[in-house]
Amino acid sequence: MRIWSIHPKYLDPQGLVALWRETLLAQKVLAGKTKGYRNHPQLTRFKQEAKPLACIGTYLLFVHEEAESRGYRFDAMKILETLPPKSKKKMSVTYGQAEYEFEHLRRKLKKRSPAFFNKISTSEKIELHPLFYSSPGAVEEWEIV
Repeated sequence: MRIWSIHPKYLDPQGLVALWRETLLAQKVLAGKTKGYRNHPQLTRFKQEAKPLACIGTYLLFVHEEAESRGYRFDAMKILETLPPKSKKKMSVTYGQAEYEFEHLRRKLKKRSPAFFNKISTSEKIELHPLFYSSPGAVEEWEIV
């Protein structure tokens, strides 16, 4: 399971579909509707939030938005809960984590989807998933390197 901190625009079609499915699974875990994956490191940051289910739902909302912009049809009815529409709530992610994920994705895309790999410039500022803001620091403690 990988719940990317970087913007979903960087993901190729396979990656975007996988993100949607894996985050729906994460939502199920946070809702207490499955026994598996309860201690998955990717869920740590959501579990630390006051409203973890609303945060993961808002995360899904932005993934859904990216999918719609590409003409995909992800079922938004699967999103259980979100933060209020006017909420300014964002979650912190370290710059080191964003860099790690960006390079991890580039390695995957180089093999799986050269066209997407070529679109991603290493010189551009890494754009985060809209739910996150960047904070100083190295790779997050929960990340398995």
